[in-house]
Amino acid sequence: MSTTTVRGEKRRDRTHWLYIGVIIAVVAGIAVGWLAPETGKSLGVLGTMFVDLIKMMISPVIFCTIVLGIGSVRAAASVGRIGGLALIYFVGMSTVALAIGLGVGNLLDPGSGLTLDPANAGSGAELAEKAHAAGGTVDFIASIIPTSLLSALTAGSVLQTLFVALLVGFAIQGIGKSGEPILRGIAHLQKLVFRILTMILWLAPIGAFGAIANVVGQTGLSAVLQLGVLMIAFYLTCVVFVFGVLGSLLRAVSGVSVFKLVKYLAREYLLIFATSSSESALPRLIAKMEHLGVQRTTVGVVVPTGYSFNLDGTAIYLTMAALFVSDAMGSPLNMGEQISLLLFMIVASKGAAGVTGAGLATLAGGLQSHRPDLLDGVGLIVGVDRFMSEARAVTNFSGNAIATLLIGTWTKSVDRDRVDEVLSGRLPFDESMMVDDHEPAPEREPAKLEKVSV
Repeated sequence: MSTTTVRGEKRRDRTHWLYIGVIIAVVAGIAVGWLAPETGKSLGVLGTMFVDLIKMMISPVIFCTIVLGIGSVRAAASVGRIGGLALIYFVGMSTVALAIGLGVGNLLDPGSGLTLDPANAGSGAELAEKAHAAGGTVDFIASIIPTSLLSALTAGSVLQTLFVALLVGFAIQGIGKSGEPILRGIAHLQKLVFRILTMILWLAPIGAFGAIANVVGQTGLSAVLQLGVLMIAFYLTCVVFVFGVLGSLLRAVSGVSVFKLVKYLAREYLLIFATSSSESALPRLIAKMEHLGVQRTTVGVVVPTGYSFNLDGTAIYLTMAALFVSDAMGSPLNMGEQISLLLFMIVASKGAAGVTGAGLATLAGGLQSHRPDLLDGVGLIVGVDRFMSEARAVTNFSGNAIATLLIGTWTKSVDRDRVDEVLSGRLPFDESMMVDDHEPAPEREPAKLEKVSV
């Protein structure tokens, strides 16, 4: 604790300028997209480039985190228990999210009275083709195995990186003391990776400006107003899910206030809103959950896996959007079709992270398989899908942060006293770790993990 305090006193915290810059950039992007739409559209590449830079760093961050966490643990059973429990939780919670989306969609009927824009009529078929090209569940599982050991770090697949990192971590664990030099080398590599990441994060205002200007330039403010009912309903549903369902579960299981957790992750939420991508905050989530008191192995397994399997925001979106399209097309889904679509989405949403434009593509694939006549209705929400992607990303992010604490509690791999210290503000996160310099926290995890696994 004292080390963090001394280090915080030595350095001036310059990070508030970064996030002030992001806010100013978002406001400027909205203005440019509204007043000069063509210019706004051309600036979209800035947002894409920033998110691509972040994605470039995700595989190295995950690899180093998991290998260091697992390699320093003697008992492999504890890692398997964490992973198995995480998968069971992810499937269960995604099913709950899908059911909630279905219930709200039936209650509000937000698509009633709208008509399809002919200009977007063909987009549904294109998106369905994209979903089909991504393959089914078997193809998704098969894609976890990379072409080679090193290709997992270059292909940009989170699950491939997770798979290889687990293999390397268990291998180092198996060779005992002779593997310690490898762990030290990876620890040095982790410091380099985080240093590169800090350089990229200072570009966040530029990325936010381009992303927002592009969205507003393409859709205009009128598109937001036209489909405001669906957007408001979706945002409110996500809020109720995070603070009501997940918040209640977090309080009951871990004794932690979801409001304090959200406050702790405030800067990550700002970054996600600015870039419409939860991946932009993945490295920071890993660092912050470790600082919060969740052991490195639990964070390293739960967070990357959750980014592919625990997509609560996407699950809510899929069912609400399907009902919206069916109502808008004047051909509502009956209860049997809704249940059938729900079962399909439980499986399809698990592979959504591997598809570009995952939400729309998976929605189109579901409608094509159940009600092909509704496929063209996907064009109704193409214009404002990007605005709803912020809510999807924030909900996905919140679900994974809460899942990490829940699974840490169930596996006794979280320091409750430290959680209270951090969330109360008495032990603040050292922002200089992420945007100034990164020094790994003192190694206290291995001893704790060995006790848990006994």
